[in-house]
Amino acid sequence: MSCKIDYQARPDLLAGRVILITGAGDGIGREAAKAYAAHGATVILLGRTVAKLEAVYDEIEAAGGPQPAIFPLNFEGATLKDFHDMAETLDKEFGRLDGVLHNAGLLGRLTPFEQYDPALWEQVMQVNANGPIWMTQALMPLLLSSDDASLVFTSSSVGRKGRAYWGAYAVSKFATEGFMQVLADEFVNNPGIRINSLNPGATRTQMRKTAYPGEDPNSLRRPADIMPTYLWLMGPDSRGVTGEQFDAQPPRA
Repeated sequence: MSCKIDYQARPDLLAGRVILITGAGDGIGREAAKAYAAHGATVILLGRTVAKLEAVYDEIEAAGGPQPAIFPLNFEGATLKDFHDMAETLDKEFGRLDGVLHNAGLLGRLTPFEQYDPALWEQVMQVNANGPIWMTQALMPLLLSSDDASLVFTSSSVGRKGRAYWGAYAVSKFATEGFMQVLADEFVNNPGIRINSLNPGATRTQMRKTAYPGEDPNSLRRPADIMPTYLWLMGPDSRGVTGEQFDAQPPRA
């Protein structure tokens, strides 16, 4: 579906909500965490690098947002027990989740499939698909404890139409899209939860720089520029919209 690039979020859009963001230490995750907090949410910052999470925590506190929480986790080595332990901790601390943004991701390597390293393939699939899937299963009771929960999976254009050399990254995003659709259909009659995917598009991030090293970063939108769609999907104005694919910005010419 079309992006909500012109969406104007009211200041208290997310007041009182508890939202978990994965990959919150930098890039789009960092910006989303700050945007959600600026609109009233208590954010849970999940990532693998504590120092980066602490920096985002400090930025949110300095801006006057609700006190965030930090939850260090590396999808590469995370087990089912880790996810269930996390859910138990969050249940004791917050009692519910009103939103989850699955933003963490691993690019892997752009290379012909015949040259792709199987170990790297498994690593990309673990971080981009398997980890978020099993974390979602562990967190579903907390999401269902909310009256208005939003679950957002980060997609990509190469997860909607395959592209040569994108290998495990593209396949992991196809898996993400498929899982989103399956889960949304399972809960289609539950008005208390909506489940969608969001393609951020070409954005000025480290992952984009790695994928397109010759590209001028100044030609790209910054993470802050694409936040309207992230806010719309996480707020009450998107209630009832589920099982859909969204873009955070118009396609590039």
